[in-house]
Amino acid sequence: MSRIGKAPIPVPGDVDVTIANGHISVKGPKGALERDIPGAITVRQDGDTIVVERPDDERQNRAMHGLVRSLVNNMVVGVTQGFSKELEIVGVGYRATARGPGALELALGFSHAVNVTAPDGISFEVPTPNRIVVTGIDKESVGQVAADIRAWRKPEPYKGKGVRYLGEHVKRKAGKAGK
Repeated sequence: MSRIGKAPIPVPGDVDVTIANGHISVKGPKGALERDIPGAITVRQDGDTIVVERPDDERQNRAMHGLVRSLVNNMVVGVTQGFSKELEIVGVGYRATARGPGALELALGFSHAVNVTAPDGISFEVPTPNRIVVTGIDKESVGQVAADIRAWRKPEPYKGKGVRYLGEHVKRKAGKAGK
C-alpha cells in the first residue's frame, strides 16, 4: 500500500469539494480548481476528509495512487493557502521590473528586455530588483512559470550569473588556469 496514497486528506471548513464521474472540483477562499482523476483510482469524501483508493495492486494503479492523493492535497492547500516560488537574479545589470500583477520585464544581459506574461491565476511580485515572487493557487502552474523564467538565463558555473531559485546552490568551476 502506498504510504502517501493511504493518508486521508483533511478538508478545512471553508473548502467545498465536489466529486462526480472521475472529476473533482475544489472551491475555497482563494479560488477554485478542477481536475480529472486518471485511471481506475477512486476518490470519495468521508465527512471532513477525502480518501483516495485503488482497486488492486496492479503496477499502473500503484503508481497512480500516491500521485492522485498528492494532486488532490495540493488542490486543497492551494485554495486555502496558495503556493509561491521565489527566484533571485544574480549579475551586474540583471534586474526585474513589475509591469502590473501579471506582467514582468527582465533585463538579463540580452540586447533587449525579456517580457513575461503570467497565465490566469498566477501573479508576480518584485520586492527588490533582484528578487521575483511567483504566486498562485495551482502548484503545477506556479512551478512551471518559475521554471520558464529561470530558463531564460540559467545560472552559469563560472561567475554564477543568471536566474536561480532562492537558496539554490550553484556549483562553481575554476575557469582558466593562469600561466
